[in-house]
Amino acid sequence: QVQLVESGGGVVQAGGSLRLSCAASERSFTSYSVGWFRQAPGKEREFVAAIRWNNSNRDDADSVKGRFTISVDNAKNTVYLQMISLKPEDTAVYYCAARYSPILLTRWREYATWGQGTQVTVSS
Repeated sequence: QVQLVESGGGVVQAGGSLRLSCAASERSFTSYSVGWFRQAPGKEREFVAAIRWNNSNRDDADSVKGRFTISVDNAKNTVYLQMISLKPEDTAVYYCAARYSPILLTRWREYATWGQGTQVTVSS
């Protein structure tokens, strides 16, 4: 089973950018759906973006459309979440998740494997 290691979180001012990385250890993302989710204090975990391992299909939440881009680099076994024009409401712990799946998965309950999370804080 794939294991996930996230990195790239931090503190940034509103309007700034960050790129999160989700690296698969030991195995590649072949035949996986990989998603990014986030959870702010006191709120439920919410979908941010998801992608199929071969870039054949992707989706993202309305709240991040045009600002966040998910991509996969199979040579590096890494999925990225490029975030621009960050807003204070983007502040949350961001998690990547993966599941062996023939289709794109966008609900957090559908995912079996999770990373440890990385904190993103956007100051106003």
